[in-house]
Amino acid sequence: MELTPRDETEVPRPSRGRVGSSSRRWVAGTVIGVLLAVMGVLVYKGLSEATLYFRTADEAVAEKDSLGTRRFRLEGKVVAEPVEQDGTVTFEVEHQGVAVPVHHTGSPPEMFKQGIPVVLEGHWDESGEFFASDHILVKHDEKYESQDDYDKRMSEADDDTSSGDGGG
Repeated sequence: MELTPRDETEVPRPSRGRVGSSSRRWVAGTVIGVLLAVMGVLVYKGLSEATLYFRTADEAVAEKDSLGTRRFRLEGKVVAEPVEQDGTVTFEVEHQGVAVPVHHTGSPPEMFKQGIPVVLEGHWDESGEFFASDHILVKHDEKYESQDDYDKRMSEADDDTSSGDGGG
């Protein structure tokens, strides 16, 4: 038995065996673990969606089985006149002699037409018979013209329109 008098300024420390402090640590550790897991999932999803694989039409057909219904980008030239019906546009794209039928949901961009190169975002349908697209990117040509060439072309277009109106 200890008979030494205690100093009154000394504050007793809580023992490690107390239920309140260990359960608080456990809850805090769990919350931090859950937050880290959620952040990890969000980063993974963001990176996986940002890295869509790019395939030309011939590559996509050759790799159809390995691609499955996974989302990717398909590049090709529109070879058939697009047909729009009930919110779906059907057409074909081609690259190196290989054609892919496409069913696009939604409205295509204004410049979309037969004969232009496009990049489509989507996936092979369950049957593998067509590419199901939900986003069309129209590839622009690399031709640039000077302001003088542009003005000349616009002037010629105006002349063509005004001469066509008076003959009828």
